[in-house]
Amino acid sequence: MHAITIPEPGGPEALVWAEVPDPQPGEGEVLVEVAASAVNRADIMQRQGFYDPPPGASAYPGLECSGRVAEVGPGVSGWAVGDEVCALLAGGGYAEKVVVPAGQLLPVPQGLDVKRAAALPEVVCTVWSNVFMVAHLRPGETLLVHGGSSGIGTMAIQLAKAVGAKVAVTAGTKEKLERCAELGADILINYREQDFVAEVKDATGGAGADVILDNMGAKYLDRNVQALAVNGRLAIIGMQGGRKGELNIGTLLAKRAAVSATSLRARPLEEKAAIVAAVKEHVWPLFAGGHVRPVVDREMPMSEAAEGHRVVEESGHIGKVLLVTP
Repeated sequence: MHAITIPEPGGPEALVWAEVPDPQPGEGEVLVEVAASAVNRADIMQRQGFYDPPPGASAYPGLECSGRVAEVGPGVSGWAVGDEVCALLAGGGYAEKVVVPAGQLLPVPQGLDVKRAAALPEVVCTVWSNVFMVAHLRPGETLLVHGGSSGIGTMAIQLAKAVGAKVAVTAGTKEKLERCAELGADILINYREQDFVAEVKDATGGAGADVILDNMGAKYLDRNVQALAVNGRLAIIGMQGGRKGELNIGTLLAKRAAVSATSLRARPLEEKAAIVAAVKEHVWPLFAGGHVRPVVDREMPMSEAAEGHRVVEESGHIGKVLLVTP
């Protein structure tokens, strides 16, 4: 088979489409013939040499994929050769085949093309685990999503609206904010021109956001705490704005607020399986009902993954960029 390899860390040109050995499924695993994968910020960090795969994971980038079951390993039940699936991965999605723990497989949602299903696993599992399983967003509350036009952001908007929450988003252009509005966002904030703390408080009568989903990390830490409502919950899922920030404990105490930080990739298999099971139970029916859909900016051949990385690094996209196998 072929896969995207990274012989040496570097820029997008470091990604090399090369012939590699076929993977073999072991106990509790399934071999998937990949139809598509998607570009995530974690893939870019891995290419740059800053985010190695967990021990035992594939060395190839790619944290999600879609395709068809090609082989079922020992001890696996409930899946058969030919099943259309999508999967949450610790790596290996940028390849023609990938081995997946059976607990991280999901059926392709009803009515969705198998390729477009590659846009779902990482973003849905990230949003559901952070916004709902950790931060417990409830109907009537306000969610602030930074990077509202990203893959994570476009999914967070839809899931929050589906449960009856109000949604505020930040984005850097009028076009991106308009797309967020089309998905249901109520409060649109251009972070290049507006102060999101002031805008959120103004839109909520001074209360602030009940939950904030943050991909920036250090750069936004202090202002995020300022923007929280009493009993608010800040969920940090990225460090695009740096690793180290100053936290005002006094403000946090006064608001009886909470800060959490999570990642998916290195979690134990049983934790990932629990998240995937919750997503199948709570989110997958929303696709069948037409309440949620993947937002795909463009598709390109997987062999041209370097161009996909350039697009995402330049934030020249809305939703997901898919990499499609030959």
